[in-house]
Amino acid sequence: MRISQLEGRRVALWGWGREGHAAFRAIHARLPRLPLTLFCRPDEAAAAQADAGGALAIETEASAAALSRFEVVVKSPGISPYRPEARAAAANGTQFLGGTSLWFSEHADADGFVANAVCVTGTKGKSTTTALLAHLLRAGGARVGLAGNIGLPLLDTLDSPQSPLDPQPAPDWWAIELSSYQTGEVARSGARPQLALVLNLFPEHLDWHGSEARYIADKLSLVTDAAPRIAVLNAADPRLAALQLPRSRVHWFNRDDGWHLRGEVVHRGEQVVLDTSDLPLPGRHNRGNLCAVLAAIEALGLDAVALAPAARSFRPLPNRLQTLGTREGITWVNDSISTTPHATLAALEFFRGQRIALLVGGHDRGLDWHGFAEAMARQAPLEIVTMGAGIPGQNGPRIHDLLATVADADGFGLHAARDLPEAVALARHALGGQGGVVLLSPGAPSFGAYKDYVARGRHFAELAGFDPHVISAIPGLGIA
Repeated sequence: MRISQLEGRRVALWGWGREGHAAFRAIHARLPRLPLTLFCRPDEAAAAQADAGGALAIETEASAAALSRFEVVVKSPGISPYRPEARAAAANGTQFLGGTSLWFSEHADADGFVANAVCVTGTKGKSTTTALLAHLLRAGGARVGLAGNIGLPLLDTLDSPQSPLDPQPAPDWWAIELSSYQTGEVARSGARPQLALVLNLFPEHLDWHGSEARYIADKLSLVTDAAPRIAVLNAADPRLAALQLPRSRVHWFNRDDGWHLRGEVVHRGEQVVLDTSDLPLPGRHNRGNLCAVLAAIEALGLDAVALAPAARSFRPLPNRLQTLGTREGITWVNDSISTTPHATLAALEFFRGQRIALLVGGHDRGLDWHGFAEAMARQAPLEIVTMGAGIPGQNGPRIHDLLATVADADGFGLHAARDLPEAVALARHALGGQGGVVLLSPGAPSFGAYKDYVARGRHFAELAGFDPHVISAIPGLGIA
């Protein structure tokens, strides 16, 4: 559905975060006379009214009955369509859309293709991969739009029809990061991207999706339902390796006959392409994702071998294995975006052999931490501090109980903190003035304690003695 097709319909917005703001701006700019209602939290109502200049009717209870009054509800990605009130409203005929769906509808050609859209998803590494893709394409002289879940809502990239025509040319390519909350929106738009890249699949966001099976299905809908012209898949992931995609041309990475790592060296089949040991890509998983980017660039018909060396000038993203600096012999590392135990294990692997005090715990989404505990029984950091003690809805106490069963055997220190400030103080003390690494890699979302992982990372930086705003800027967002 295009924005123009909302004309004359009863339309509401649900959610007033970054995506909600973008949806309001895009719709109101094109249909300034269309009445819009916003469903938001009570504590957001006054600010929303002010931000919208009185152009929104505000409601603070998104009940099934209230939602059912509208023909179309444009919801923010963080609001699950599987919530009972959303299901009930959908059964009554309400159509739920997201900003991703509207953007793809706006850009689709007569045959339903968005020929310059390159979409990236995966449980881990998708932000860095998307930014690296944009960086390499730009290094080759292309004009690229970097947007989506990475920090710039797609709808904020639409030109305003009320403004003068933008003299700048349209992007040659869009590099779009999509979360599992957004992948299904592409298929629902009826549009097909030029290329979809799927990195990996681990259980995540089970509270939003309702089950691991639904999470996997929703994530894979980008390739199974949206049917991109080209699908680039990780051959090392069993679920991806088993996929059959008859409507897409499939390219593989992490396979000996394609783009893959041998040690620290990127190969294309038997061809040696690039030594990654000096690249600004923290963690072997990120260096492996360079192979995914190069496979995607090659699938687009470009010279990936020639563009590969440009990875040396890539600027790493904040909150992703981000070394903030060293204070009094302690190196502070911000991996706030880590929201699964798999991501935390990858962070520990990167700093293996160093004196590490690890901070874990956050919003409990029901993920299984037994595998993490088993890994700690084999090779643990020096100290582990769990966060969320005594706070309902936090998984720190559950992680702490699991780790307590192996802590004595492996000899690592185990501490419980109520919040991040206490965890930082405990970690600093636990290292005992002998130096080391304090690693914030929580393996869980920040909900409840912080607005998002960015706010959590900023607070961590501040507690460590660094400027919280300088560390959080994402390079390359937008069109360049």
